[in-house]
Amino acid sequence: MQGDLVNEYTGDEMVRIMAALSNPHRMRVVATLVRGATYVSQLARELEISRPLLQVHLRRLEAAGLVTSQLRISEEGKAMKFYSIEPFALQLSPESIARGASSLSLPDTEEGSER
Repeated sequence: MQGDLVNEYTGDEMVRIMAALSNPHRMRVVATLVRGATYVSQLARELEISRPLLQVHLRRLEAAGLVTSQLRISEEGKAMKFYSIEPFALQLSPESIARGASSLSLPDTEEGSER
């Protein structure tokens, strides 16, 4: 994500961020990670959701550039994936949406398909 903390996001980045945050579980993941990096099992326990479901949400947040992951080796020699929040600030206003919309890449449409 190339946006800085002053809402310099492209339209496509804005769509990815808003889509990633449109789910209550993902909002709770971000809220929890604000307190600090943690590993998947701990995060799943705190949020009271299954690890497979959490992994789905973490992948979506990571694809949007809102979280990052790092593999760490525990004292017992076990590989553990830690997740942390990436700083971001998306301020929504009619003007910021208009700026973002001007840079959207629209998917190719076939003749006769619905838009």
